[in-house]
Amino acid sequence: MTVIADLAQWKSVRSDLGDQTVGFVPTMGALHDGHVSLIRRSAADNDVTVVSIFVNPTQFNEAADLEAYPQQLAADARLAAEAGADLVLAPEHRAIYSDGYRYRVTESSLSLHMEGSHRPGHFDGVLTVVLKLLNLVKPHRAYFGEKDYQQYLLIRGMVEALFLPVQIVPCPTVRAPDGLALSSRNARLSAESRAQAAQFPLLMASGGNSRQVGERLAAAGFEVDYVVDSDGRRFGAVVIDGVRLIDNIPLTLDKD
Repeated sequence: MTVIADLAQWKSVRSDLGDQTVGFVPTMGALHDGHVSLIRRSAADNDVTVVSIFVNPTQFNEAADLEAYPQQLAADARLAAEAGADLVLAPEHRAIYSDGYRYRVTESSLSLHMEGSHRPGHFDGVLTVVLKLLNLVKPHRAYFGEKDYQQYLLIRGMVEALFLPVQIVPCPTVRAPDGLALSSRNARLSAESRAQAAQFPLLMASGGNSRQVGERLAAAGFEVDYVVDSDGRRFGAVVIDGVRLIDNIPLTLDKD
């Protein structure tokens, strides 16, 4: 496993890969089994798998959330290697944002709803850093988890709109045995709140329309940001114990 921080060194290493197929898994570190599933999928599909570890400050709305985000590069690199990654790109902030974030990607429709309405500017940060990383890694395929389905749709749309030569591959959400979608945020829950959080996916799939599901979540003690049915999926975001959780499920339910 090679961990590379310097972008000049990275460009040299990337050039040496020649005609090998390259799969890419962009992450902010704090790797868990959801990330592992993406890395394994990439390793199965490609000659070389690259994992980026970069805690992107421009997608955080609260400075406290950024400061609290776990940074454990050595442990993450080991886990990435065990899952099948060949290279880890871990650039410094000043290298990625040498322009001071003067240039950014903005989407004017989907990004304003759901997560975007509650986290202004969040998707500008996501799309901008993903574009930068795709330009650096030059992968044939890039892998994204369906837990962040709105993010996946926006990244896929950006790639199509800007004619980027990469296939965006969605991968199923990985869940704990009790159904809660895996997330680095789960580690911030108390034991009591973690047990309660298992009700989130169950109630999301409990039938009825989005308003009824929102009412059930509120009755179960969640602070509900939104429950929205869109494009054949149900999207939800709740807060419990000060931790914000998101999820989505295919909408095959009777909404009457």
